[in-house]
Amino acid sequence: MFSRLREDLASVRERDPAARSTLEVLTCYPGIHALMFHRLAHGAWRRGWFWAGRFASHVGRLLTGIEIHPGAKIGRRVFIDHGMGVVIGETAEIGDDCTIYQGVTLGGTSLYRGTKRHPTLGRGVVVGAGAKVLGGFTVGDGAKVGSNAVVVKPVPAGATAVGNPARILDSDKDSERDAAREQKAEQFGFSAYGVTRDMDDPVAKALHGLLDHSVETDRRLQAILARLEAAGIKLDDTVAPSDHFDPGRLSRMVD
Repeated sequence: MFSRLREDLASVRERDPAARSTLEVLTCYPGIHALMFHRLAHGAWRRGWFWAGRFASHVGRLLTGIEIHPGAKIGRRVFIDHGMGVVIGETAEIGDDCTIYQGVTLGGTSLYRGTKRHPTLGRGVVVGAGAKVLGGFTVGDGAKVGSNAVVVKPVPAGATAVGNPARILDSDKDSERDAAREQKAEQFGFSAYGVTRDMDDPVAKALHGLLDHSVETDRRLQAILARLEAAGIKLDDTVAPSDHFDPGRLSRMVD
């Protein structure tokens, strides 16, 4: 237990620039105190002393404002920064070297006992202030959950989840889509990201939907033109709309 405590103190010194001494961390950081109470509560819970585990957990909550169910599994060097309002459910699992900020909920969406109701955080996961991670899925190693995000589905390793409901950033597909969307917006004479890209503004979401539709339409038109040119038909931009056009012939060429 004391070796785990030394690791916890050292990890806080490494990750929090406000920490000036080990004594300060030991005496003034509620995240450290919450982990100490949790280790006592979890030890009692594993031995079948359920009331004792819940009581130790309750005392820790009263003193720190951090509620950790004694059945939760927490790895090494976990840093709960500030911590007020953090709630960690019974079947939650937190990997080594994770960082959790204030107001975070690792909650469940099922009422069935004996099932995996709460999330599993891999190694090195960072969960921002106010985020809600709800359900019995996994957040992969090194992933990040943005502040106030509401995550209800798995997050791949190394990815970032933001928004409500959360969407996954940092994938190649998202990067390409966002770049195409921004390019189309510039053609229209405005920036789609004049407001924060990930904010839940319904007007911004509607504009992004229109831009995505326009980009997809352009892509399909380019594909049709390419098929026509491959079939030996070259369209002239100067052709008047009244010129004869046989849609049946076009359909046969595209097919």
